[in-house]
Amino acid sequence: MSDSAQNSPSYPKIATAACFGTFLEWYDFLTFATLAVAFAPLFFPSSDPVTGLLASLATFGAGMVVRPLGAAFFGSLGDRIGRRPVFLITITLMGGATFAVGFLPTYEQIGIWAPILLVSLRLLQGLSAGGEIGGSAVYLTEHAGNSNRGFKTSVLQLMGPLGMLVSTLQLVLLNQFLDPVSFKEWGWRVPFWFSIILLLVALKVRMTLEETPIFKEMLAQGQTSKSPLRDNFRDKETRRQMFLLFFCISAGGSILFFCVQVYTGIFMKSALQINPQIVDTLTITATLVLFPLTILSGALSDRIGRRPVVIGGLLLGTILIQPAYQFLQALSQQVTPDYFLMAGTLVTITLPLALVVGPQTALLAELFSAKTRNSAATLPHNLAAGWIGGLLPLIVTWLNKEFSSQLAGLWYPTIFLAIAAGLAIFFLPETKNKNLVN
Repeated sequence: MSDSAQNSPSYPKIATAACFGTFLEWYDFLTFATLAVAFAPLFFPSSDPVTGLLASLATFGAGMVVRPLGAAFFGSLGDRIGRRPVFLITITLMGGATFAVGFLPTYEQIGIWAPILLVSLRLLQGLSAGGEIGGSAVYLTEHAGNSNRGFKTSVLQLMGPLGMLVSTLQLVLLNQFLDPVSFKEWGWRVPFWFSIILLLVALKVRMTLEETPIFKEMLAQGQTSKSPLRDNFRDKETRRQMFLLFFCISAGGSILFFCVQVYTGIFMKSALQINPQIVDTLTITATLVLFPLTILSGALSDRIGRRPVVIGGLLLGTILIQPAYQFLQALSQQVTPDYFLMAGTLVTITLPLALVVGPQTALLAELFSAKTRNSAATLPHNLAAGWIGGLLPLIVTWLNKEFSSQLAGLWYPTIFLAIAAGLAIFFLPETKNKNLVN
């Protein structure tokens, strides 16, 4: 198939529609993370605040743990019936589960059933995210053509930070206009109620999406796989690429994402006891800086290759995480904390995240053949994001508690990033010139 056929004039429209749906998935999924501290006393009351926070983070992690199940099911379905119909299913599942969270009674009202219902809805969110995140990368990349794919697809990686940004902005506004009692009684529900509006818009937009040209051609020629997952694991080269995607790209990117975008907020609010409104402002600042850096990283990967950009991000992350958090801790202990320097610290550790995720969308598709690409990309990606990245806040918080330290748990992401960088240096192939038809 020619590049011009794939890279049609409608690409901006396709990218906008695909990205909006992914934004909703991330907004719904990450709103839970921004409210983890608030959820603890409402659904997991405990005399020990850290224990309540751990229970709240465990519930957040539960949604991440089931992501691979959603990836296996929906990823395989996408290779058999098409990328488009799977998008409509996953976004409806996510939006409905998120909206329902806004109506849950608390522990004080119905006891143990409150956390049980919360975890159940969280699991539905995780299944949906597993089908969406990864599959959307394949969909967008197959529409992008063979030139400047890193730049054109990097926009999809902004949807996670954008989802975090919107959910954080909502909390800033709610905390500004509501007193603590009102926020505890009903204010925390507003972001979940708001998701129904986004769901209706996303469904309308996604109904206009077309199937990718590559899948339509495979379908016309009868070349689709009847058992994509089985075919993936039978093929030695595909297994190798799935392994590299898991460790080098997806695990590295998700660790950096949850360190920079999720855990820093939890760390500053709970461990350092910084005013939540100040923390939210700092997080928003770092997120805004991440947007242009991600686009530039995607464009850079078109010029010098995906491999050196990703390796650079993994190495920088390995070097910067520990000193960055130590610096945040030191700043918080000053009589008058320097919040400008705190913002600068967050911006600094945003750079390695951008370098890894900028080329990530293109890489997810480029590593695999068209016939089983959707399932081959989504399973290791969601396994890494769910089990390695998604559990990071819980694991780091638990390690900190075990070692009676605010920083001991951060050796977990540091060591993992070092291993990922080593594997990438020796084994990650260059894919920027890959023809996606094959």
